[in-house]
Amino acid sequence: MTETAIPNVTPSRPGTAAPARPRGPRLSTRRRRQLLGVAMVAPALAVVTVFFLVPLVMTFWMSLHEWPLLGEHHFIGLANYVKALGDSEWLNAIRFTLEYTALITPILFVAGLALAFLVHRESRAARVFQSVFFLPVVIGFAAAAYLWLYLAQPGLGPLSDLAVRFGLGSRDTNWFATATSGLLIVTAMVVWKVTGMQMLLLLSGLQSIPGELTEAARIDGAGRWKVFRHVTLPLLRPTLALVLVFSVAGSLLAFDQFYIMTNGGPSNGTITAVYQIYRTSFINFELGYGAALSAMLMVVLAAVSALQMLLLRNSDHS
Repeated sequence: MTETAIPNVTPSRPGTAAPARPRGPRLSTRRRRQLLGVAMVAPALAVVTVFFLVPLVMTFWMSLHEWPLLGEHHFIGLANYVKALGDSEWLNAIRFTLEYTALITPILFVAGLALAFLVHRESRAARVFQSVFFLPVVIGFAAAAYLWLYLAQPGLGPLSDLAVRFGLGSRDTNWFATATSGLLIVTAMVVWKVTGMQMLLLLSGLQSIPGELTEAARIDGAGRWKVFRHVTLPLLRPTLALVLVFSVAGSLLAFDQFYIMTNGGPSNGTITAVYQIYRTSFINFELGYGAALSAMLMVVLAAVSALQMLLLRNSDHS
């Protein structure tokens, strides 16, 4: 008969605590906060990776190839970039885009700032006008472009009547017959469409300025211009930087309004950079070359935005 070993268990006495069991290492509070932060950022990081980083890498990879719509693609290195530097159509599109940006950016800035000062009041009428000025923003660019295309139709739209009244033309004037007049009509449409957003951003900056500072400046004898120059403008500089970056980026990426209203004409005189990329990629089916143009435009956009932020930051430190 086999004897069974009985473990030596010492009975615990009444009133004495049982021996503590060994526990694994516990995460510190700082480590748990870091893991929680990573978990909260992970969805946004996944979206940025899938919808920005992966397409960005794919675009650069395609730009190094001769990539037709159908058939095999061939690695050609930087040949697409060299071709773009000598492409007159692409250079003309870049030139027109910069001209359009230089034209519309100050107009949007001045109009938005004027409307922001106009509605910066504590009254019911000011809130009503805020809503009225913001209404065009909710309209899509395509809908706004078609609306203004109708308004500018010769003999039909009200712009012809205004032209006759102010002696600028006749009822049969075709506003899209020249690149200059077509650009002015498109600029008017964009100003009508976007100024409300500029107003809202600048108004939020004005409302963040403490009223005590402006009151103190006025008590010291400063006029409106000095208050604006030495108090309002320095405190409004971060908002101005945001508005200018948005305005320049949107102008450099202009496409819808010119595609619908002018169709790039007349004589390809109103073709923007994005419009040329569209024609290259989806009309001529040169996907590799179109990817190279997209990469070049991205570099231009990043350089202009960085220059704006650098200039505004330097002026803030001066």
